[in-house]
Order: sequence, then structure tokens, then C-alpha cells
Amino acid sequence: MIPETSFAGKTVLVTGGTRGIGAAVADLFAEAGATVLITGTRQDDVDKRVKTLRQLGSSLADGWAVDMKNADSFEIFRGEVRARDSLHVLVNNAGINKIVSVDEIEADDLDSIFSLNLRAPVLLTSDVASAMKKHGWGRIVNIASIWSVITKSGRSMYTASKFGLVGATKAAAADLAGHNILVNAVSPGFTLTELTRSTLSVDEMDALAADVPLRRFADPQEIARVVFFLASDWNTYITAQNIVVDGGFVSV
Repeated sequence: MIPETSFAGKTVLVTGGTRGIGAAVADLFAEAGATVLITGTRQDDVDKRVKTLRQLGSSLADGWAVDMKNADSFEIFRGEVRARDSLHVLVNNAGINKIVSVDEIEADDLDSIFSLNLRAPVLLTSDVASAMKKHGWGRIVNIASIWSVITKSGRSMYTASKFGLVGATKAAAADLAGHNILVNAVSPGFTLTELTRSTLSVDEMDALAADVPLRRFADPQEIARVVFFLASDWNTYITAQNIVVDGGFVSV
């Protein structure tokens, strides 16, 4: 029997859902009929994306402008999350990076990266767990990175945060497995997002793509489809895993 893939009646929260991979993930859930909730850092960006999500099929889509690095802003948002009694899927996508050598790390930068990349996903996982337990069903997907598997110079802070996120994923999966709540990480490789286009030249992207066995960057939708599967009724037995979606980069 083919399981139902519609998300009608389910509520999905995607952090960092205004652009890139987060936007692609939110779009897929909206097209499947979910009530999609997103966060972003700018209210105007959030409002535009909510309008798009409603047009795609998520009539009750909503969103918030949240600075998860700011304790007050994040605590207000956590209150909104805890007040919702029907959160079925959480996708922790929001994240930041700063590339500097380990001997040039500033404490404020380290705190910001860990606050957004690790602390926020762990606390949001804690916040949604009660509602998921009540329903006896839940899916949590943490967006990590290929730099949770390998690393290179300049990525001490980011790599540490993403290795930590994968560890938190596995620990949460162990805690929640008995409640039919599956927790996984997805680690994208080089992905063609707006940020990628704005920070890398065409020549730089071509040079990086040459090191990928598939000889190209991922499209955000290719990452989103993996997230969608892990969060769907199709996934009944995958938990505590870090799924690397990188065109073979880290393995070849």
C-alpha cells in the first residue's frame, strides 16, 4: 500500500524559510497542503514569502521575523512555538557562517554562530517535542552541512556547530524514538542559492563544481525533496541519521 503523501492537516515549521534551501523546503510543504510556518530576519521578506506559500496551497501559512541570536527575540518566538498545539514537523534550517582562521576567532562571532546553528535547533526541538508526543507522531529535520562530515581551513566555528548539530540530532532521536518521532539531519553540499550567487563568481563556482563527481552544484529543490521525504509518511524507519546530499563530494 502506498502511504499518503499529502500534508493536509499537518503544521510544518521551517526556520530560515525566506530564501535558499529553506524557501524550497517551505514551498514543497505548501504544495502538499501543509500549514507552513516560517521565520526570517526581515518582516518584509517574511510577508512576501507567506503570500507565496498561500498561493501555493498553504492557506493558513504564517511567519515571524526573529533574530535567533538575540535572547529576547528568540524567547518571544519560543513562546509562539510552545503555544501551538499541533506542530507535526520541524525543519531547523536557519544558520550562519563566518570563515576565519582558528587564531582569528572572536568570542562574539563564536557565540552568534553557536546560538543560531546549534542552540536554537536544540531548544526548538525541545519546544515541539511535547506536542509531537501528544499526537504520537513527529518529524524533525536539522539542516547541517558537508562541513559536519569533513572540514577545511577557516571553518572551525561553523564545523564545530554543525558537528554538534549532528550529535544533537542523534541524541534527540534516541530520546524521542519511543513516541514515533523521527529525528534526522540533512547535510547539503554546494548548493546554488541566492547567497552562493552573490558571494562566488562564476569562475569560483565552476572550480568548486569540478571537484564534485556530478560536476555541478545542487539545486535547492534537490535538497528540499530529501527533507520532504524524511518528514513524510514514507519515512517510517529512518532516524538518528545524517543524510549527505552533495553529489558525491565528501566520498569520492
